[in-house]
Amino acid sequence: MTVLHNAGILGLGSATGDRILTNGDLERLVDTSDEWIVERTGISERRVLGPGKATSDLAWEAARKALETSGVCAAELDLIVVATVTPDMPFPATACLLQDRLGARKAAAFDLEAACSGFLYGLVIASQFIRLGTYRYVLVIGAETLSRITDWTDRSTCVLFGDGAGAAVLGPVGTRAGVLGWSLGADGSGADLLKMPAGGSRMPASTETVARRLHYIRMNGREVFKRAVTLMQDAGMMALRNAGLDAGQVDLLIPHQANLRIIEALRKKLRMPREKVFWNLDRYGNMSSASVPVALEEALQAGRVRPGDVLLMVAFGAGLTWGAVVMRWPG
Repeated sequence: MTVLHNAGILGLGSATGDRILTNGDLERLVDTSDEWIVERTGISERRVLGPGKATSDLAWEAARKALETSGVCAAELDLIVVATVTPDMPFPATACLLQDRLGARKAAAFDLEAACSGFLYGLVIASQFIRLGTYRYVLVIGAETLSRITDWTDRSTCVLFGDGAGAAVLGPVGTRAGVLGWSLGADGSGADLLKMPAGGSRMPASTETVARRLHYIRMNGREVFKRAVTLMQDAGMMALRNAGLDAGQVDLLIPHQANLRIIEALRKKLRMPREKVFWNLDRYGNMSSASVPVALEEALQAGRVRPGDVLLMVAFGAGLTWGAVVMRWPG
C-alpha cells in the first residue's frame, strides 16, 4: 500500500535586482508620469539587475537563503525546478547551472516555462513527487530578469516589470499541513495577448527581428486584465473546493503581483477583506514567476503568516496559463 506524504514549504528565500528604478526615472525615459503609473498599476518602483549578472545569479541567492532557513543542505536535494521565461540561455537549463553552483550533486534539474504562473506550477509538481514518496526534498524557484526583455521605449509595458527570484524548499510535513488543494489551467488561444515574438524557432534572431524590436515583451493589456481576474477567481475557487474549504476559511490571499487593480478586482470577486490580502508590487512591480514566492516570504517575515494559517496563492500569465494552490502553513 502506498503511503502518501503531505508536502509543505520548509524554507523560503528571495533576491531582487540591485538597482531601484523609480517612476521618476521612467519619466526621463518615456512620456509618462508617476501619477499615471500609480493610478493605473499601483507601482512606484521596481528592482533591476545590474550588468554582468543573470537569472541564475538571482536564483542562486534566493536558493541559498531558502536552504539555510529550511535546514536542508544542497546535497540532500532530490530535484530542482526553476520556473522562468528569462533563462541564462536557451539551453542548458538554468536549473542545471544552479544545481552545479549549489553542489546539489544528486538532484535532477529542469526548467519550467509557465510565465507568471510558473512558481505555482512548480509547487504542484514538487508536491506530487513528495506526496508519492518519489522524492523527499525539492527546491522550487521562480526567477526572472524581465528587464532584459523589456522595451524601454514602450511606455505601456516598461513601467510594469522588475527582476527578482523567490525560492522554496519543499518536503514532507504533518498530515494537517502543506498543500491541501490546487488547480492549474491553460488556454493557448490567448498566446498572442502576451508574448516575446522573436528569438525562437518560428522567428530566429536576425537583423530584421532586432530592428523591429521583436525580442521584447508585447502585451494587449486590456484583454489580459479582463481574463486575469476571471481566470484567477475560477482557479482559486476550484483549488479551495479541491481542498474542501471556502474563501471564508482563507487567512491570507497572496496573488500574482501584476497590477493593483487586478488584485483589488480579484479580492472583491472572492469577497475577501483587504486585511486578508498581501501585496508588495508597489516596490517590485511585476516579477512574473518570482512575484508569488517573494510576496510569500515577505508576508512570513512581516508576521502575516502563522502556523496553521490557510494560504491561497493565485497567478495568471502568458500562455495563457493560470494556477492556484491552497496550503496550510506548517508549525
